Amino acid sequence: MTDLTDDEQRNVRIALRYLRAKAGGWKVLAPAIGFSRRTLENVNEGRTVSAQMAFRVARLAAISVDSLLAGEFPPAGTCPHCGRTATSIE
Repeated sequence: MTDLTDDEQRNVRIALRYLRAKAGGWKVLAPAIGFSRRTLENVNEGRTVSAQMAFRVARLAAISVDSLLAGEFPPAGTCPHCGRTATSIE
């Protein structure tokens, strides 16, 4: 059971994938968040996101929990899988 809605959990998963890309993998990211690599992989695969995990992700990303849960991280136009930002071609 979790205190987070499905949308809030999805937003945390997106942030986790982005942070994984920036860190270089789950193995590197796990100690920074304080969860095991396997736990992060399980959450990425659809397991429940806890409020504690959301709080730790927000802290690592240096954003508010409200911003994280609202889907404001990573910024719009950022690929959650590779961390690259979209650039316009003029």
